[in-house]
Amino acid sequence: MNYGMHPGWIEVISGVMFSGKSEELIRRVRRATIARRKVQVFKSHLDSRYAGLYSVASHNGTELEASPVDSAAEIFRLVRPDTEIVAIDEAQFLDGQVVRVATQLASRGVRVILAGTDTDFRGEPFGSMGELMAVAEMVDKLQAICVLCGDPACRNQRLIDGNPARYDSPTIMIGGRESYQARCRHCYKLPRRDEDQTALL
Repeated sequence: MNYGMHPGWIEVISGVMFSGKSEELIRRVRRATIARRKVQVFKSHLDSRYAGLYSVASHNGTELEASPVDSAAEIFRLVRPDTEIVAIDEAQFLDGQVVRVATQLASRGVRVILAGTDTDFRGEPFGSMGELMAVAEMVDKLQAICVLCGDPACRNQRLIDGNPARYDSPTIMIGGRESYQARCRHCYKLPRRDEDQTALL
């Protein structure tokens, strides 16, 4: 993609866990580096699962150096004037300002690449991912494989002690005993809220 004199735009890589989002972000950054573009990589400080706080890592072990941030505004402050590409992993963990920051950077001529999980364990939009997908020029929605039936997976199944997490569990659980599975729509299970739920007619 080339927008001539004004190359700034937004790309979003979305999907469930285990779908290869970080791997795709790493691939795009490495291609940009080969092309001698000036790149900065950021990630939410909440994500330190695989390679620690200062790396973006895919589930298959591929790594890329990154700067951990607490907020989207911090990204805006840290972007250098000569940076051509800003890559942000785990964008769903960042605050709502990430949409404004991405838009302002793109308007400034920066190519912004964001990767993140688009739905939480309830199957609901996660953080600002939906809004980012709406304002982006390019959106790639990746799928994993359902661990139960092998169909394309579009849901994140959170398990606590082997059972599906309750609806009222915290959206983000850091260091908990839970584990996650990629599941298709039909194999995905979510216990209902405590209050009575009326079926949609």
